[in-house]
Amino acid sequence: MSTALARTVSILGHPLAVLSLALLATQAGRGSVAQAWQLAAGLGAAAVLVMAYSWWQVRRERWGHVDASHHSERGSLNRFLLIVLSAGAAVAWMAGATRGVPAALAFSAVIILVALLTARWCKLSLHLAFAVFAACLLAPLAWWATLAGLVFAACIAWSRLSLSRHVPRDLVAGAATGAIAGISFLLLLRAGQV
Repeated sequence: MSTALARTVSILGHPLAVLSLALLATQAGRGSVAQAWQLAAGLGAAAVLVMAYSWWQVRRERWGHVDASHHSERGSLNRFLLIVLSAGAAVAWMAGATRGVPAALAFSAVIILVALLTARWCKLSLHLAFAVFAACLLAPLAWWATLAGLVFAACIAWSRLSLSRHVPRDLVAGAATGAIAGISFLLLLRAGQV
């Protein structure tokens, strides 16, 4: 039972899912319903692209599974994600999206870059990094939204440990990376830069 629950939490806490939901919530909260739909379409296309890439790697027998669990698979996936998120930030900026969207996507790319740069020392938990980052993105909506996001992040941390996907050091690194990215985003938002 606890393994099934941990797996469910881990799936629900997938980095692209929590980032997408947080960005959609912030756009809808600002009353930008049309932009929220455009964002949903763009994020959906990015998710399909990432899944297609993962499937292609498995089909070519370069990966054992689409979840990219092995070190070399993870590095390949993270490099691809870095390109997708950076391109997404550029496209969102050029399309005139609310300034917070390109910045959030750019900070997401930075999280991936940190994971790539620290891969030699730890397997930074991207699930936890993105959950904490997403919780920070919700701060302008309401304090309770951020609190709910942080509670969900704690559940994700439990699930990643329970499934033996990470060790505590990986989770601390992920939480710290997500918090730094999220706080930096909020500081820029408060200063009117995003």
